[in-house]
Order: sequence, then structure tokens, then C-alpha cells
Amino acid sequence: MLSYRHAFHAGNHADVLKHLVEVLILQYLVSKDGKPLRYIDTHAGEGSYNLRRSFANKNREYASGIARLWQCEDLPPALQAYLDVVRSFNLTSQLTLYPGSPAIAAHLLRSSHRLQLFELHSTDVIGLQHWARSDRRISVKQEDGFAALKAILPPIERRALVMIDPPYEVKSDYQTVFTTLRLACKKFSNGVFALWYPLLDKEDVRLLVKRLEAMTVRFLLVELPVQSATSEGMYGSGMFVINPPWRLQEQLAACLPYLQQALADSDAEPFRLLESAT
Repeated sequence: MLSYRHAFHAGNHADVLKHLVEVLILQYLVSKDGKPLRYIDTHAGEGSYNLRRSFANKNREYASGIARLWQCEDLPPALQAYLDVVRSFNLTSQLTLYPGSPAIAAHLLRSSHRLQLFELHSTDVIGLQHWARSDRRISVKQEDGFAALKAILPPIERRALVMIDPPYEVKSDYQTVFTTLRLACKKFSNGVFALWYPLLDKEDVRLLVKRLEAMTVRFLLVELPVQSATSEGMYGSGMFVINPPWRLQEQLAACLPYLQQALADSDAEPFRLLESAT
């Protein structure tokens, strides 16, 4: 049974890293000569989140994430671009709404672009359908995103960002992630793939990262620890990007010292930014 609800974690440190990467990738892709573009999200969630609702307000994870950046004015340009997107969803200076990955994509993409969203959770998919109901660019299906991805690649546009953000609820998710990503790259070798993963003191995570780093593709790996690696539970998160835009490494290198200062405890390990030699 699926129990993970992203609403409990909306706007936390992991969302900051994930959505910073998403914004920078999409801004680059949208700027390229107006060609058709597709956004694919395998685990889309509800689309957008009200931080004053009970789910998001229960643990208030956004307080140690996006809220720490909300009033900052000296941000690196790339981080400012991400914050500007989040601010565009809030009609006042108060932080009330936080956009999920689909909402960010819908905000940045043009009228000629398409969004293909998958969500298996029976409650979240209703929220996602409600959020997307008036946008003709968006297709929403209640399906297993891993299985769906195998069937829809390559997209007819031949240009796409594929966001893979599973909940890692079960042990097999780590193997499924790698198998799915490897197959997807074979079917759509020039696609941009962005995979999120948690930093946990677990062999499953270490093995996944090791296998990702050994892939013979052009990639960029970024990790942002925010707590000591000896902490119980998730102490940070990472993003693995295949076929990253050419400036993404430079942009993240400028943002990560700021994010570590703003979001991480003093005993957290340093951030990591690794570019493939391929």
C-alpha cells in the first residue's frame, strides 16, 4: 500500500535542491530555439502545496528549507531564479504556497510545450487532476511512473526533461530506479533525465550512487547533506542529471556554498558536485 505523501515534506531542503536543478534545466531548454519540448514526471505528487494546510504544517519541514531563503536578497543569480519562481506562486510577501515539480514546469514551459504526469497514489492523483484541470498542455494518468516511462520513450518531440522522484518506500525502489534509468537512456539517449535520491546511512543508497557514477553517460551528480551522516533518517539528498545543460555545473557551483551555509548544520558533510569524464 502506498503511504508516502509529498505534502508532508513540501518545501524542505530536498525540494530546494531538486527544484533548483529543475528550474535551471528548464530555463535552458526553453531558451533553445523554440523547438517542441516535453516534460515528463514519473512521480508527480499533487502539483502544488498550501503550506498552511495540515499536511505541510504538521512537520513544518519548509521552515528549514525554502523559508530560510525567503527573505534573502543576496542570492547567487541561479538561486535567485529558483526563488523568483516560488515567489510567483505567492500573491503577497508571505510564504503560503509551494509549487511542486509539475507546477514549476507548467510555469516555465510555453504554450506549445507538453507535460506528461504520472502519479499512483489514489488521493494525490485526484489533487493533481484538480490542479491541472484547466491547462490543456497537461496529461495526468494514475499509473506506475516507472512502468509508464518504458512505454512512452522516446517522446515525439525528441526533446524532454524526465523527472524521476520516487518515494523509495520499499527496498526494491533502489534497484528499480537504476534499471529504469538505464533502460530509459538506451531508448532516449539525448533526453535530459533528473533523478532525485535521499542520503541515508543505508547500503541501498551507497550501492545506487556507486552504480550511477559508473554509468557510461554524460552526467552531473550533486549532493547536499544538511545534517551529520550519523543522524537517524535522511540527512540530505542528491540529484543525478544525465545530459545536463552546459552551464548547470557552473551554476550549481555558485549556489551550493550558499545553500550549505543557509540550510545545513555545522556538523554536516560538505556538498558534493561531480561531473562525468564522458
